[in-house]
Amino acid sequence: MSYSDGRLTSEIDPHERGPQDACGVFGVWAPGEEVSKLTYFGLYALQHRGQESAGIATSDGERIVVYKDMGLVSQVFTEATLDSLPGHLAVGHCRYSTTGSPVWENAQPTFYTARGGGLALGHNGNLINTPELAAMLPDNRLGATTDTEVLTQLLGGSQGRSIEEAALDLLPKVRGAFSLAFMDETTLYAARDPQGVRPFVLGRLSDGWVVASETAALDIVGATPVREIEPGELVTIDERGVRSLRFAPAAPKGCLFEYVYLARPDTTIAGRNVNSTRVEVGRRLAKAQPVDADLVIPVPESGTPAAVGYAEGSGIPFAQGLVKNSYVGRTFIQPSQTLRQLGIRLKLNPLRDVIDGRRLVVVDDSIVRGNTQRALVHMLRAAGAAEVHVRISSPPVQWPCYYGVDFATRSELVGGNLDTEEIRASIGADSLSYMELDELVAATELPKNRLCRACFDGVYPIEVDADSRGKYLLEKACGTPESGSVPASA
Repeated sequence: MSYSDGRLTSEIDPHERGPQDACGVFGVWAPGEEVSKLTYFGLYALQHRGQESAGIATSDGERIVVYKDMGLVSQVFTEATLDSLPGHLAVGHCRYSTTGSPVWENAQPTFYTARGGGLALGHNGNLINTPELAAMLPDNRLGATTDTEVLTQLLGGSQGRSIEEAALDLLPKVRGAFSLAFMDETTLYAARDPQGVRPFVLGRLSDGWVVASETAALDIVGATPVREIEPGELVTIDERGVRSLRFAPAAPKGCLFEYVYLARPDTTIAGRNVNSTRVEVGRRLAKAQPVDADLVIPVPESGTPAAVGYAEGSGIPFAQGLVKNSYVGRTFIQPSQTLRQLGIRLKLNPLRDVIDGRRLVVVDDSIVRGNTQRALVHMLRAAGAAEVHVRISSPPVQWPCYYGVDFATRSELVGGNLDTEEIRASIGADSLSYMELDELVAATELPKNRLCRACFDGVYPIEVDADSRGKYLLEKACGTPESGSVPASA
């Protein structure tokens, strides 16, 4: 294997917690196209899903080359770098750390070489049985400790079998959330966990195929959306075309928080446009939680569609009362509380002429730790707001996510420790109301039993036992060591 910048992967500290992150993955098979540049633009569209590191692997049919580094997609890659990544197929990845260290070694795609060839892999999600899978490695000489590394070695190190055969054997044994884009020298593969927790789509180019975490990434490269990659499906793409194989029965449990915050508003999930869903949530929230006020203002950008819907549903005028610096990353995923608290000052600035003397309805998508809203309410009052009424377009986040979203431990989640009135007092708002879970589900137009709502209701669709080394030990995260497991959903 060769990295175009000359660096080799070093051993990872075995005591270091592996990455449990929401990321963006992109893959393309397109002979005659500049696949490295297509992947670059695909990752650019997925930058919101991962802002810490980025990487691209390409193959010319004989050799896989990987380039990855810390930073935004636009910081990692240059025109010259992309020109040094030749080939007709590629896999790309952008990542942000949650509990994994923000270091180059944890950037993806991961790579493993054996059986006379290599394999590069990008993963969105988080596995909950990584130790069990690691025990299957015949020779863990590279010290694989992260779920993505383990998968890469198990798939790439299969002796006497094709990658396809290895995947069909391995994937039924993998538990947790995974949308995988991986490749050997000639073939692009895509696989999605049986619950389909994270979104994953297939698109058509004029001369090839694309897989991506969101339909917005298909749009940016001019690909036509074909369909979602089905839960429990393995897709292979090569010169013979697209082939679909089933490794497990589908039991759909798509992440409800994708509709609330994670996905871009111009993305479509399960046939439902995310922006339309968020606007509908705002309308429903206005009817369920009205307030006498002068203006509705959003917390940009993710709170904007729901604020538009709230204004429509309430008849209160909509206004942009906050200016966002688009070049500052998301605050809730910063690695320390100090940076999260400072981050709100970097990220948002009030428009005093709009706010001064007004009674405001401030619409945001969620409250995780409460730091952002606390700083925001203080900022609005300092700018002259007469009243600040906070409306949240999701239910309280009360439980940690084991499937790829950084919600920390239950003890750190303000919704897991305080009731609504206590949270209102904590953030200093005049009033605080949340969206009801059933109303949020209704806005998605999907049945409740097809969605993962675990962060809101504690019902985990993939059973997480107390010994699983996923995000945190269950007894630490949920305080229920005696139960041995989190209840699976109906």
